[in-house]
Amino acid sequence: MSSFPLAVRDSSTMLRRNLLHARRYPSLTLNLLLTPIMLLLLFVYIFGDAMSAGLGSDADRSDYIAYLVPGLLLMTIGSTTIGTAVSVSNDMTEGIIARFRTMAIHRGSVIIGHVIGSVLQSITSVVLVGAVAVAIGFRSTDATTLEWIAAFGLVTLFALALTWIAVGMGLVSPNAEAASNNAMPLIFLPLISSTFVPLHTMPGWFQPIAEYQPFTPAIETLRGLLLGTEIGNNGWIAIAWCLGLAALGYRWSQAQFNRDPK
Repeated sequence: MSSFPLAVRDSSTMLRRNLLHARRYPSLTLNLLLTPIMLLLLFVYIFGDAMSAGLGSDADRSDYIAYLVPGLLLMTIGSTTIGTAVSVSNDMTEGIIARFRTMAIHRGSVIIGHVIGSVLQSITSVVLVGAVAVAIGFRSTDATTLEWIAAFGLVTLFALALTWIAVGMGLVSPNAEAASNNAMPLIFLPLISSTFVPLHTMPGWFQPIAEYQPFTPAIETLRGLLLGTEIGNNGWIAIAWCLGLAALGYRWSQAQFNRDPK
């Protein structure tokens, strides 16, 4: 069998393996999914009226829901990919990879299965958080079909980029606990972005930290697509961040996975 059909066959097998693991042991995914849902409910119902003051004098809780949801959707991706880092680390430390190396399978299929499975789980998690947001009042009535397609493409590309980074973190971690800790920036970065408040309301010295990172341009682009706000250069910047992180994570993961085991 030629290389490409072999890679497709083995990657499909590894994808099925990872999805079966996620179905049989859903606690990690559910725990990570609860974080953005709890933040959504907390900031809408507890802090909503106070936080909406940063959007303008006439803003209310419903305006803040619209502002908050795009950021939390991308934060959901960051939360979900932590599970990917833990899963990859478990595979590397429990001996299954050593067994795979002795089998006649495509070498990269193990990682590809993790990546595709993680992207599918991230999209599913985004849909679930989005459903909760709609249930508490989020609406995107002005978005066209083309803008919804673009928003879905952005979410998928962002999930792919963060997944490759998470895979690299899992490969370099000595155990699952370390993998979870190493991947914490994927949750921490949205907290210091424009997820919860506009950049202009932050202290001047902190605004560059919040602005020049991957989450903020992606969030502002998603807001523009779903809510009709101004996107400006954020769309191109978000795509550049996604492609750059995906390329970096891919090269990093391949290099770590192809190293001979000690």
